[in-house]
Amino acid sequence: MSGTSLDGIDVAIIDMTGSGFKAKINVLTSHSVPYPKSVRDALFAMSNSNAHTGDISRLNFLLGELYAEALEETAERASIPLQTIKLIGCHGQTIFHEGQGCQYLGKKVSSTMQIGESSVISERTGIDVISNFRERDMAAGGKGAPLVPYLDYMLIRHRGRGRVAVNIGGISNLTAIPSNTSTDRVVAFDTGPGNMVIDQLVARITLGRQCYDRDGVMAAAGEVDPKLLAKLLRDKYFRAKPPKTAGREQYGPELVSKLLDTELSSEDLIATATALTAESIALGLRNFVLPEMRVDEVFVSGGGVHNPTLMRMLRKALDPIPVMESSEVGLDVDAKEAIAFAVLAYETAHCRPSNVPNATGAKRSVVLGKVTQNGPPHSANGNGAGNLDGAVARNGSSTATHKNAKPTRSGKVAHAAAPAKVKAAAR
Repeated sequence: MSGTSLDGIDVAIIDMTGSGFKAKINVLTSHSVPYPKSVRDALFAMSNSNAHTGDISRLNFLLGELYAEALEETAERASIPLQTIKLIGCHGQTIFHEGQGCQYLGKKVSSTMQIGESSVISERTGIDVISNFRERDMAAGGKGAPLVPYLDYMLIRHRGRGRVAVNIGGISNLTAIPSNTSTDRVVAFDTGPGNMVIDQLVARITLGRQCYDRDGVMAAAGEVDPKLLAKLLRDKYFRAKPPKTAGREQYGPELVSKLLDTELSSEDLIATATALTAESIALGLRNFVLPEMRVDEVFVSGGGVHNPTLMRMLRKALDPIPVMESSEVGLDVDAKEAIAFAVLAYETAHCRPSNVPNATGAKRSVVLGKVTQNGPPHSANGNGAGNLDGAVARNGSSTATHKNAKPTRSGKVAHAAAPAKVKAAAR
């Protein structure tokens, strides 16, 4: 998967057995491959903009090549033979997402587009691919996001504690899970900007020499402007009730240009943008989570975790609720979404629904994604997605049978050496 930060391709290779929320997951390896600058620039130019259809088509196929190469590189680094990988889940790169819908040619239309051609990935790797996860949820009346709550519920729910999972990527989102509950009471939504505004400001201010605020140094050197922050927090998106999704249309170049027109110093501007991320997360939690449940713990993942200034601001904004990294519950802060789309692909291959209607607003649970098969659905070597159950049983890929893999309790993540047969997701 590539997220809204447009910084590169995150890959996770996992071993997964069982079904639904009782499944067992072993994370074998994860790795991030940065986009070449020319590709990143092309994606920025194309995202949520009027683009030439030829550029969209070419970039779609180019990303397919890059995703395949990223998976191959990740497998090689971990000494995992590519032929042992049974399935790829590829989210792709979102270049347009309009979950709310708008009037178009006489009808109200919601739409989304992720690029990264699955046929290219399958052909280069020889592996079945499941892609285009968001469309089916939108067809069922949902907003196509967030989809990660399925994994959050699987791994973070607790019998006695109310927990919130926060992911700070380009956009920030949260999943709130009351203690001892079903998915019917899960609350999940995009809270607003994550790293997106900060990254764009840094890139514009430094004329492209930097693309993010490394270690939060620039924000730490500045002062938050309370008037500008209060004005930004009055945006109607923050008051809108979930389910809701955010993206580059709200927090892209137009907003950044307005911020640069202020008379603030570069450091103060970046400090204020960083505070906007922290405070909007806290605002979403106060407005839409705390009235519904007790929150005992918050677990944070995503690139924002690596910004100490942002994390300090978030802890202050959420005090006295403890704020920890998701690694505290065994979930790598940088691999969470890659793992999530591996899990979603696995569920799709077994024809099981994996959206959370309470999070996306869908009318019902649906099986997500589209399958690009590399071979017949009942091929002798088990590579076809339709034969995945047989491959699991026949090839001994239960985590309990792997020599170097530690079995996990249901709905928990372990990190283990590569087993004989694995599942994969390149996201």
